[in-house]
Amino acid sequence: MSTINKLEQALAGAQSLASQMKTFSMDTDNQDAKQMFQQLATNAENMSQMLQSRINFVKEEEPQYNNQQ
Repeated sequence: MSTINKLEQALAGAQSLASQMKTFSMDTDNQDAKQMFQQLATNAENMSQMLQSRINFVKEEEPQYNNQQ
């Protein structure tokens, strides 16, 4: 598996995690748990942004990755 594939897989995982944490936040009435899940969602979204930045950088530096799916 190439580096770009691994990064894209990690990105998909981080995006999925953020979505799950948002769902957990909406599903609870406990304010402490709600706040924790919201913070975890924010952290996962930040990870997603960082991974996307890295993917963009790799694609710029390694043009052969631009044609991969």
